[in-house]
Amino acid sequence: MTKRALVLGGGGITGIAWEWGILAGLKAAGVDLTGIDLVVGTSAGSIVGAQIASGLDPEERYQQQLTPPDGEIGAVMGTGLFLRYGLALVAGPSAPVKRRARIGRLAVRTAAVDEAQRIAVIESRLPVREWPDTPLRITAVDVATGEFRAFDRDSGVPLVLAVAASCAVPGVWPPVTVDSRRYMDGGVRSGANADLAAGYERIVVIAPLPRGMGASAFTEVAKLRASSRVELLVPDEAARKSFGRNVLDPVRRPAAARAGLAQSASVIDRVRAVWM
Repeated sequence: MTKRALVLGGGGITGIAWEWGILAGLKAAGVDLTGIDLVVGTSAGSIVGAQIASGLDPEERYQQQLTPPDGEIGAVMGTGLFLRYGLALVAGPSAPVKRRARIGRLAVRTAAVDEAQRIAVIESRLPVREWPDTPLRITAVDVATGEFRAFDRDSGVPLVLAVAASCAVPGVWPPVTVDSRRYMDGGVRSGANADLAAGYERIVVIAPLPRGMGASAFTEVAKLRASSRVELLVPDEAARKSFGRNVLDPVRRPAAARAGLAQSASVIDRVRAVWM
């Protein structure tokens, strides 16, 4: 039997909305990405991935993205934060793990929001609480060591905590404590962590921000194509405009969702060729 994997990358609130738009449009056209053997979720993709792996309907979740963001608190990823990222990445040793540890120190120093409060926000956004039967891997990075970790149902970590850790954008949201270790956004290692799908025969990678702080989704997909059929979906120009300059702005969510739905029409044939 052909084994299929869906990889969902990070991209903030707008990334979540765009991914649901893509998934809803594909399903409406007869390309259902919910019947899968593995889901890999990073940051925003961990929220979408947990729901897809649990069998939630993409159309219903897409409609949810269109509701007004009344009372929802956003955040800003400004120029200053990106400069701090850049300094942390270029200073000192170039080994990827050590570079991630430097980002971890930034995460610990600058996060101003209470950790428990942030976990409660993630819980409110996640309509599922238990690990699904479908294999699901949620990515995060240890802030102290820079080591990468992929949580799954056998890790003994509650799903909400795993998702909150994967969504802990350094310098914006606080690291999340899991088994006495503190973890930050899995996007620090890679925008999609698509290499976790290695060994699966058919793979679709949906990456709102394919070039993250670590490995590029383009590079990962190129390697996967040596032994698998892979399709990589990234935002088109209209989608990028819908995101605006701040992917953490909830006001942008409806426009990003509609952009994903519109873009799905142009990728149906490509995805069908790989998936089906």
